[in-house]
Amino acid sequence: MEELSAAGRDTVITTRALTKRYRGGQLAVDGLDLAVPEGSVFGFLGPNGSGKTTTIRMLMGLIDPTSGSAEVLGRPMPRSSRAVLPQVGALIEGPALYGFLSGRDNLLRYDSADPTADPRTRRARVGTALDRVGLTAAGGKKARAYSLGMKQRLALAAALLQPRRLLVLDEPTNGLDPQGMREIRALVRELASDGTTVFLSSHLLDEIEQVCTHAAVMARGRLITQGPVADLAAHARGRLVVMTPDPADAVRVLKEQGLTDVVATEDRVTAEPPDGELSELTAALVTAGVRVRGFTVERASLEDAFVQLTGEGFDVAG
Repeated sequence: MEELSAAGRDTVITTRALTKRYRGGQLAVDGLDLAVPEGSVFGFLGPNGSGKTTTIRMLMGLIDPTSGSAEVLGRPMPRSSRAVLPQVGALIEGPALYGFLSGRDNLLRYDSADPTADPRTRRARVGTALDRVGLTAAGGKKARAYSLGMKQRLALAAALLQPRRLLVLDEPTNGLDPQGMREIRALVRELASDGTTVFLSSHLLDEIEQVCTHAAVMARGRLITQGPVADLAAHARGRLVVMTPDPADAVRVLKEQGLTDVVATEDRVTAEPPDGELSELTAALVTAGVRVRGFTVERASLEDAFVQLTGEGFDVAG
């Protein structure tokens, strides 16, 4: 196999001004500069139509960029696909499976198509891959009888048949129940601890926050920000939270004090926190006779950061 350059040892994915414009003028990805550190679990986040899947397809050599460049494992793509892709496991746009074959036979077929795979250890590799995704008991079932979540797991098992330096997952928990999602997240953490870099596209903000060490935020084809997940949330402002049995009065006082985005529920009022001292707010609430049971500024979540950075919401239902 062609040796990969040392450039890929610190950053496993690097793009420079990567751009994709489709026929008709639609700009899907606009000047993307991405840097994915080796050993990271890198979350690729953005609303529908932000360019995530188009970017992944360019990284994997499935489509050519209009301009700019992409390197994976230190080699230019798509020119070095034959050298790079054997070291990359990928799950993109859902699993491609043979419905008439069992889950185990699907994996045997995938493995036999790999010219680097040793046929003498094929069945052992397939058994290990099925076990890692929790499909050992269902390995003999035909794939057409699998639920969407089981198909997703089987496709992930196919990506894990060989040791990989990089795993690229496009919505890996799509269609899974909560238990299945937890299992896949645990598997991602396990792979990362073994030294595999994981590049994970997801519309689930809590998924990025729970499993990713780094993240990039896309909107309208452009990169908004990237960096360690903790830093992305740290730059967003949290929410002022007032716990009170008098929400209507609290809303009135907070608005009189100049606070914005004031939202009330039965016993809780939240708002954008003020720039000044919080003590003035508490004094105003008490003076107005509002019974304050709790008063705090909650830490910003990645969801807060995402909305503040992109100016729009996101698809939580998939």
